[in-house]
Amino acid sequence: MGAVETAMQGLRNKIASGELAAGQKCPPEGELSAELGVSRSSLREAVRALSALGVMESRHGSGTYVSSLEPAVILQSFALLVDLLPLDGLLELFEVRRLLEAHAAAAAAANATPETLAELADLVEQMEATDGVASIPELDSRFHGAICDASGNSTLAALVKLFRSRGDHFHIMDGPEAEAVRTGSNAGHRAIVEAITNRDPSSAATAAAAHIAQTEFWLKKLRPEPRLADTR
Repeated sequence: MGAVETAMQGLRNKIASGELAAGQKCPPEGELSAELGVSRSSLREAVRALSALGVMESRHGSGTYVSSLEPAVILQSFALLVDLLPLDGLLELFEVRRLLEAHAAAAAAANATPETLAELADLVEQMEATDGVASIPELDSRFHGAICDASGNSTLAALVKLFRSRGDHFHIMDGPEAEAVRTGSNAGHRAIVEAITNRDPSSAATAAAAHIAQTEFWLKKLRPEPRLADTR
């Protein structure tokens, strides 16, 4: 194991054991490098690597701190890796997403507030009424995000958002089967909202799983090429 890897492992052990807690300032560089048995330069490289993963952060003029360690923050570091997945890799993620969103919908059926129910119904109506294909992904993202938020599990919400980020690059709403895709999607949304509104966790989970499975079906059938957002 190289010096940088040794430093990273030492820092991870301190965080995992609770010796360095979320949000806590790290000991001075000289003291910490001595404790870990590495040079200051190796320690700096390790801190940079862990900062890129959302585990640590350097504050100018203040020092190095452990991050909040919130799942949503740490999972952001995996967004780039997910964005590189080809379609077949994405389809494997969809199997996981189907389970996650089914659980989220079931939890939302038990926990959703009247405000969330109203928001979901409004989003469905907007998606059904809009003629602009470009606005559908945003509305769809807000719809699924609201369900995940209503589940009360921030880690689940962060994971679903992460998986959806790659799925949005494969446009199936404006492809050769756009009408069928959109009709099925709208019906799926309606079924999910109805089950959540009826406070029926089992039906909500089934409806959500069926909705995600339908998207998988179209991705497998159409096999569209990814189109990334224009960053110019």
